[in-house]
Amino acid sequence: MQGKINKLFKEGTDNIFLQFFRYLFVGGFAFLVDFFLLYFFSDVCGIYYLISAILSFVISLIVNYILSTHWVFNKSQIDNRFVEFNIFALIGIVGLIFTELFLYLFTDIIGLYYLISKIITTAIVMFWNFLARRYMFYGKNF
Repeated sequence: MQGKINKLFKEGTDNIFLQFFRYLFVGGFAFLVDFFLLYFFSDVCGIYYLISAILSFVISLIVNYILSTHWVFNKSQIDNRFVEFNIFALIGIVGLIFTELFLYLFTDIIGLYYLISKIITTAIVMFWNFLARRYMFYGKNF
């Protein structure tokens, strides 16, 4: 039993299903950071929700990078951390563009509350982020 727990949570892996399981935890935590900060910047600080979404996304991207590189994708094919972070950030920027577009669509066009839009948007963008990051770190086809 201990061996299975170690494999699930501790050992390095390139198994896509195990990585996706771990990514859900990391993504869930990063989402909570993003969601809370979006609310804080928008409702407490009074910043327009699309600007707040950028700020919260950037902070959660950094949290996600740290956790992803140390736990989810810990067998990277990229040795240079500066290059690795920049590629990770580029993928994040594409995710941010998707986030802004979907938030605007769901909130301003469809009329959903911006936090509901954020939940829906995150579910959509999560798949882009996971697949792009897995390809980045491993260069594997799916």
